[in-house]
Amino acid sequence: MATDTTKYKLNHSMLRIKEPQRSVKFYEHLGMSLIQKIPQPEAKFDLYFLAYDSPSSVSHGAHWSDRQGILELTHNYGTENDPDYVPCNGNSDPGKGFGHVCISVDNIQAACQRIEDAGYKFQKKLSDGRMRHIAFALDPDGYWVEIVSFKKAEETEGITETDPSTYRFNHTMIRVKDYEKSLQFYQETLGMSLLRTNENPSSKFNLYFLGYVPDSDGKMNTAPLEGVLELTWNYGTEKDAEFKYHDGNSEPQGFGHVCITVDDLDAACQRFEDKGVSWKKRLTDGRMKNVAFVLDPDGYWVEVVQNEKLKERAKW
Repeated sequence: MATDTTKYKLNHSMLRIKEPQRSVKFYEHLGMSLIQKIPQPEAKFDLYFLAYDSPSSVSHGAHWSDRQGILELTHNYGTENDPDYVPCNGNSDPGKGFGHVCISVDNIQAACQRIEDAGYKFQKKLSDGRMRHIAFALDPDGYWVEIVSFKKAEETEGITETDPSTYRFNHTMIRVKDYEKSLQFYQETLGMSLLRTNENPSSKFNLYFLGYVPDSDGKMNTAPLEGVLELTWNYGTEKDAEFKYHDGNSEPQGFGHVCITVDDLDAACQRFEDKGVSWKKRLTDGRMKNVAFVLDPDGYWVEVVQNEKLKERAKW
């Protein structure tokens, strides 16, 4: 068996939600389309897969497993009727770990105004703070959605039109304790490339952007891409033996996992085994024989499934 990491894709990121109709409506307002729904009534949950699917999108019309830049929303039955249920957004203790998802837009001022006009709230508006080139909207469950621009913000000042069909689901951000261990895992084990690094010594944190992009020089403009993983490292956490980020899957729950699709699921899992990964679920565990989960150095779950275009397996 052989597997080729250049054929891997960073397929999706999963968030747990309270009420699917309002969440789907929000992400559709951001220009996404519901490309797949997988009901699981016997297990009392449903999965909603959203992505950019306009004719100008990166993966228009592709099977969900043959894409990058999908958002998976998991709805556990009954949460919509529980007044006390609030998913953990990952940005405060005791649930700090996952940070945000991010979309790239054409004209950032107009895009943010359109979101505000629809009645949605912001964690940070463009005009807040020193960073006037990014904003953070809040989805119905309080997850942060970063908004960045394909162009420099000053170039789109005064433009009042925006076209959501041109947007991209750009990246997912997670915080990591030890950047060296995390970079080694995502590059050497999962086969990603380092696309760019943003060092912020005055604020004592660095950002590392990774993805499945061949021939990266490490200085890429990542805004036009989909399927990017952002690792945030705060200086000094690697020296604290007691320090640990929350993976989102124990209480308080919120973020669930990122997922990669691979050319040959059995061969990929054997490769990971040979590299000594920690497993949350092997292919042979449980009833679901078409899904595996490996653990990254911080304990975040990485789902591994078959790209059905390259080789039929589950026939999702």
